[in-house]
Amino acid sequence: MRVPLFHALLPTSVVPRAPSVAATEPETAVPPSHAPRIPKATWFKLGWAWLVVIAFTVYGGAWLAEPLTPVAAIACFAVLFFTIIAASFGVVHEADLLAHKLGEPYGTLILTLSIVSIEVILIASVLLGPGEFPTIGRDSIFAVMMIIVNLVMGICLVAGGLKYGEQEFNAQGANAYLAMIVLLTGTALVLPNYLSGAGEFTTLQGWTIAAVTAALYAVFLLLQMRNEKRLFIQPHPGLMAVAAQPEKTAAQAKDTASAPGERSAIVRSSLLLLGMIIPIVLLAHHLAIVIDYGVATAGAPVAVSGVLIAIIVFTPESLTAIKAALNNEMQRAINLCLGAFVSTVGLTVPAVLAIGLITGKQVIMGISPLETVLLALTVLLGMLSFNGQRTSVMQGAMHLALFITYGFLLFNP
Repeated sequence: MRVPLFHALLPTSVVPRAPSVAATEPETAVPPSHAPRIPKATWFKLGWAWLVVIAFTVYGGAWLAEPLTPVAAIACFAVLFFTIIAASFGVVHEADLLAHKLGEPYGTLILTLSIVSIEVILIASVLLGPGEFPTIGRDSIFAVMMIIVNLVMGICLVAGGLKYGEQEFNAQGANAYLAMIVLLTGTALVLPNYLSGAGEFTTLQGWTIAAVTAALYAVFLLLQMRNEKRLFIQPHPGLMAVAAQPEKTAAQAKDTASAPGERSAIVRSSLLLLGMIIPIVLLAHHLAIVIDYGVATAGAPVAVSGVLIAIIVFTPESLTAIKAALNNEMQRAINLCLGAFVSTVGLTVPAVLAIGLITGKQVIMGISPLETVLLALTVLLGMLSFNGQRTSVMQGAMHLALFITYGFLLFNP
């Protein structure tokens, strides 16, 4: 801007200045940040779940008393199934909010651990129920493997591939999951068949396998949250891995955690998550009674109990994984699917073995030769699917074909 000559001759202190933009514009007060209100749907799920808990606590003994009629069993199963599924979706919703607040891989870990904890509770309820189900642990683990690794992962690969073509992921993280799957399933489900107990562990063997499994899973979680968390983050386009970056200092982490509204939102979602999980814990025993009755009445294979538990528990997380694949977040889908199965084995095996050893209940962990072949095919196919740089629809179709084979052989061995 050109300055008039007489202004240039004046001292600087008396030269008239143009008013600044900040001075001419009126100051606007920044509204205080308010935490978003809890949705009505969340209040409905929470209220309904606790209402059903109160009803079954007061009247459940009479409703499920022997002799149990088919009408009463179907009615109770429908109410319990709807309630547990609704509460599970509530858990997924709150865990998903925490995922966005905390970032990867913490958010996915919270979601996975929440869902797997529900599964462990249901398995323990069946194992401690009135019936004898010594194979419920291994059946549930194997059913989760076939459903999550083949069915859900296959749908993710097909759906994501049809929408985006080939999708990229973090190969190091996928290989870490698969290595854990090979070791944990091999020691928990295959090794017992070659011991003297015919599919069972002795007392010393059981405590040793439970301790080793729990310790290895704890180390895996610790590395996933700290030193190795970059292995489970979606890499930039064209890359198979995420480069190591310097850790945040304690002051930076504190500043991030204490952002306005963040801490209260995290606390609120955590409390709501617990409020959804506790009803599932309290209703698990009643659902176990109904499942026992249904399997015995229908003359279905005992393994169907494990399939039902896997379907009930992992439906919300499966939908979340498919949604991630459709959003071109294949690494998040892998974290949800493969991570869910690693958590299933890492938590279920120690819990089931400890319950059996403490209560004296028989626990059979060794799978059949047919299931051993299906397990080997699943692991081998997973290694081949995630050994390259990108996923494809063809790989998803193979996983789906293997799941269909499993479903057929479940009823026609």
